Amino acid sequence: MEEEPDKNISPRAKRKALEKAKILQRERDRTVFRLVGRVLKKPEAERSTEEAAALLQHRDTVDEVCRRQFRRNVLKRKQEEVFDNADELKRKVKHLAQAFREANHLVVYTGAGISTAASIPDYRGPNGVWTQLQKGRTISSSDLSKAEPTLTHMCIRMLHKEKLVKHVVSQNCDGLHLRSGLPRHALSELHGNMFIEVCTTCSPVREYVRLFDVTERTSLHRHATGRRCSLCGAELRDTIVHFGERGTLEQPLNWKGAADAARKADVILCLGSSLKVLKKYACLWSMDRPANKRPKLYIVNLQWTPKDDLAVLKLHGKCDDVMSLLMEELNIQIPRYEKAQDPIFSLATPLRDEEVRSHSREVLVSPEGREDVSAEQLEEATSAPGGWFGRGYSKGRRKKRKKLQS
Repeated sequence: MEEEPDKNISPRAKRKALEKAKILQRERDRTVFRLVGRVLKKPEAERSTEEAAALLQHRDTVDEVCRRQFRRNVLKRKQEEVFDNADELKRKVKHLAQAFREANHLVVYTGAGISTAASIPDYRGPNGVWTQLQKGRTISSSDLSKAEPTLTHMCIRMLHKEKLVKHVVSQNCDGLHLRSGLPRHALSELHGNMFIEVCTTCSPVREYVRLFDVTERTSLHRHATGRRCSLCGAELRDTIVHFGERGTLEQPLNWKGAADAARKADVILCLGSSLKVLKKYACLWSMDRPANKRPKLYIVNLQWTPKDDLAVLKLHGKCDDVMSLLMEELNIQIPRYEKAQDPIFSLATPLRDEEVRSHSREVLVSPEGREDVSAEQLEEATSAPGGWFGRGYSKGRRKKRKKLQS
């Protein structure tokens, strides 16, 4: 005869008993997981009879432990850097060079990997910012304004000059593409530029290029820089898109230039990007086209990317090494970065007297003997549309840009 439940037990006591039972069950589960994990690490021949019986008894736990280990191994492999040997890399670069020669509209997508030679850390590499933060380590904030364009930046600039590259879509905020001399109409800086602040009240949007990092006071969803537009007096904003701000309406990014380039592209070269962010922007990949009509994809990256399976060719090498071999194969000389020719000095808008103490960031200093910027140059630099904003950007186009991002 079954024992009747004690009707005198209070609801509170029942809840406590239930919670206690759950805690005990979780502890038993953890004990089983630890036991199974320990046994599975041993070679099968070295397992005792009791250990073999435990594995048979807890088959579900064995399966779960194996699944978790498999996922860990896959993640570890994806984070590992792979290098092609010298001969293999040269063979692949020859293939890439042929693609450059045959392309009608080649577009380059760049990520943090092209700036590592300038001592700017990448994001998802073994020593990248995100990787270190995931491990609970602190990251020191380096002064990015000290960096100068790398060999890869200068190669891209020259390839555009030779009409082999039509457009560059960059995720980087370091401003090095602009400083390399790449024309602004050929550049889409999707995540902003640390040297640019804007007035979104003016129409078209008015930009101010500075000789220092304007993001000193800004952060996620807080973009005011503390300075004001010299024309309308409205508060200026930085141009940076933080994680969680996927090109919001407040950030007038050059989506039009990027999307137009992607629609025309027959070849896309991805340099130094994990593509884990760019993959989310459907308009950049022509996925609405049949597979045989999409742009041919070439990827230069040391780690796995989510687009590897779609690539015609994956080159495992450092960006500077690959681009150096490519320029040699194309018989194009690589220009050197000359600070005296850095466009940022002619584009920059000087601070007004009352703004001189509005920041504490290090200022880029032009080489000695550089002439002062003329009033005409200043007016052109601050009022000309295009470049970072995309051609003819205006507030009336925000809805169109939002559709491009979807």
